[in-house]
Amino acid sequence: MGAYAAKLAAMILRSAIAEQGQARIIVATGSSQFEVLESLTHEPGIDWSCVDGFHLDEYVGIASDHPASFCGYLKSRFVDKVPLRSFHYLDGTKEPKSVCERASLSLLKTPVDVAMIGIGENGHLAFNDPPADFQTTEAYHVVVLDEACRKQQVGEGWFPNLEAVPTHAISMTVHQILQSRKIICSVPDERKAVAVRDSVEGPTTNLVPGSILKRHPNTTLVLDRSAASLLKPL
Repeated sequence: MGAYAAKLAAMILRSAIAEQGQARIIVATGSSQFEVLESLTHEPGIDWSCVDGFHLDEYVGIASDHPASFCGYLKSRFVDKVPLRSFHYLDGTKEPKSVCERASLSLLKTPVDVAMIGIGENGHLAFNDPPADFQTTEAYHVVVLDEACRKQQVGEGWFPNLEAVPTHAISMTVHQILQSRKIICSVPDERKAVAVRDSVEGPTTNLVPGSILKRHPNTTLVLDRSAASLLKPL
């Protein structure tokens, strides 16, 4: 699954570089992206010196050396492995609104060619937990993490207990994710099966943030068998 998603992303990046001399990519984190990023860093023929990367979300109050830091995750799993032209981190230790403003200025200069994202157990996109804000047109905002999201972080081993998980995060908005020219949404594991079913087969609702992807003209949903196990047969 990860290798397939990476091949799609590599095709998009190579095409964008050939057509416009540069490419822009949004990169997600979490256990769903382990194999995606590992495979992407080994894809041939990408001139990474023409690629700018953007961070999807980060906990408020978490430093880059914390085991759960998404800055640290992205640095070790992606940024340090390919010679990017630039990567725009979200610094969780700085004043959140200022971080949002600075990140927005960089992100909004030109369109993003591909967003690599996932769907959470509660259906979230980035850290936009239900009921997600589908109305804001800001690029980044500060959000409150719901208990289901925070429990997922404990279940995946990022934190020792629920009390250790931050209650707030900086997140790219749903609106901004949908501005990407192409979206590759990678979702593994049976624990995501309900969220996948509700996103694909249910109504478009902010109670299932992933359902909004049906309104994007060029989204590819990449699933393993476990994540797809509750979908109706074609």
